[in-house]
Amino acid sequence: MTDLEKHVNQPGRAKLVKQVRAKINELKIDYIFFQFISVTGRVVGKGIPADHWERTCEKGFQLVYGATANLFLDRHNNYIGYGPEAKELVGIPDPETFCQLPWDKKVARVFVTCFRNREERENPGGHLTSDCRGNLRIIAKEFKKKHGYQLRVGTEPEMMWLTRNDDGTPTGKGFSKPYCYHIDQFESLRPVFMKVMEYARAMGFDMIQGDHEDAPGQLELNWMYDDVLRNADRLSTYRQICAQVAREFNLIACFMTKPFMGVSASGCHTNMSLWTGGKDKVNKLGHKSLPGMDEVFSYVEGGTNTFMPDTKDVQLPGKIGLKSIGGVMKHLPALTAIGSSTVNSYRRLWDQGFWAPVYADWGYQNRTCGLRVSAPGRFEYRSVDSMHNPYLMGASLLKAFDDGITNNIDPGKPESRNIYEAQKAGKNVKKLPLSLGEALDRLADDKVIQSAMPDEMYKIFHWYKNDEWERFLGATTQWDLDTYLDCLP
Repeated sequence: MTDLEKHVNQPGRAKLVKQVRAKINELKIDYIFFQFISVTGRVVGKGIPADHWERTCEKGFQLVYGATANLFLDRHNNYIGYGPEAKELVGIPDPETFCQLPWDKKVARVFVTCFRNREERENPGGHLTSDCRGNLRIIAKEFKKKHGYQLRVGTEPEMMWLTRNDDGTPTGKGFSKPYCYHIDQFESLRPVFMKVMEYARAMGFDMIQGDHEDAPGQLELNWMYDDVLRNADRLSTYRQICAQVAREFNLIACFMTKPFMGVSASGCHTNMSLWTGGKDKVNKLGHKSLPGMDEVFSYVEGGTNTFMPDTKDVQLPGKIGLKSIGGVMKHLPALTAIGSSTVNSYRRLWDQGFWAPVYADWGYQNRTCGLRVSAPGRFEYRSVDSMHNPYLMGASLLKAFDDGITNNIDPGKPESRNIYEAQKAGKNVKKLPLSLGEALDRLADDKVIQSAMPDEMYKIFHWYKNDEWERFLGATTQWDLDTYLDCLP
């Protein structure tokens, strides 16, 4: 059988399809968004009436391959990734991800896995390698089969709520003042974040904490860590939720990394640990009847955290954790292209007065390093911002871990000093790439991280991001005008 046929006929799927039909009838769903994730993390797909649920689950729907690259043109007016002569992908629903949209309860969403067209001459019905969500699932399964470990991830997505003019255009200002952790400023956005939390809980988020950060209108809301794929799904869903709340409050939900200079950027610190064992447990979050499938409301609990200290030094991870850190440290330059994936991302890294994680070093609770052990049993990758694609990041980290564990990579000694002071004392510390172009060059030299984006995925990512870099290099900006307009030679 083809990959597509295996997916449709996998054990237990027919039962899940029937369970979704029961949910459709119970919740009175009329319409369903069938969605997947593009190379930049955008949510794309099709809407189909719920009457066609079973047929879509069996046959799928077709959409142009270029949708995986947002169906955007490069600066030479060529479609990125695939031309108009390319076949169409087939999207097959994953019924376990079905969930009602709380802002319009007649509508639901479901994630899909993408496959090559059934009539392709080469690898018909094969996994579409430009499907980043499908790739993460495959890579996570391969990693677990090889090492026996499950990657659990918790993300800290910062974003800013910006104001609009009466005509809908942006004012260029954040809603609140840039006072970090001030409850008064948090309170000023209470109607907004309470609506976000209401929608999030309705879509399976176990919200655990939140605060006002130190940029105008900047909030961070956190949910419980979980399996890497489910957490990526929740981060994508969180962005959709914020976009909807922004429409309701006439605001802009801004995930751009650095819209304002002189204040903090929007990072998305990624906390990681590798586990053995554990079981999924449904968290009803107060619902008597779930507005979605059990999987959407499930979190993995229990098991053994392999990153926990195994010596008297509670600041050092266990052997598996150290090897994993070694793998990440080795591949930090290439990983920067994934975690800091836009031209604007590097405004954050250049503005070093705001704890910018620009140094390729690691330490315990040391925020001046690109990687830190944030607590016993987990470590935090800091050079990630809120524009990143969590599916690509998850897959890339798994490949870095695999390299570190397989090849017993030593991360070196942790740095406990402020990295800036350590440099003054004579320590030679490498910086991370400080431009998108430099990061893409480091990724082009790193076959391990490239393997997280197999075949067509890397081709599309490089094409898309290199075009973005070239567009920037070829653009006249306000800085150019301010600096050179009145200058005579």
